[in-house]
Amino acid sequence: MSIELSQKAAQHVIQFLDKRGKGIGLRLGVKTSGCSGMAYKLEFVDEANDDDQIFESNGVKIFVDAKSLPYLDGMSLDYAKEGLNEGFKFNNPNAKGQCGCGESFSV
Repeated sequence: MSIELSQKAAQHVIQFLDKRGKGIGLRLGVKTSGCSGMAYKLEFVDEANDDDQIFESNGVKIFVDAKSLPYLDGMSLDYAKEGLNEGFKFNNPNAKGQCGCGESFSV
């Protein structure tokens, strides 16, 4: 099982944690939402939960809860700037499809 951050994504997370002044990593999960059924959720982590699986990639700890892990296993997360838009890009090998706006996915 693995989840990876690109160097750009890791640098972005580290900068946000530094600005925030606290935090031990990034929580990655899924929630039921959107037109395709599931959506990604990202948040900063101040302390681990008992059911967290912890990965480390490019110097960043990534926390994933047990329920989300089957949907995210093998995922890579990048950070890209395209024109005026910038944000995280999810490359999830478990996703069978996604909505047109890219906010949700199906498995």
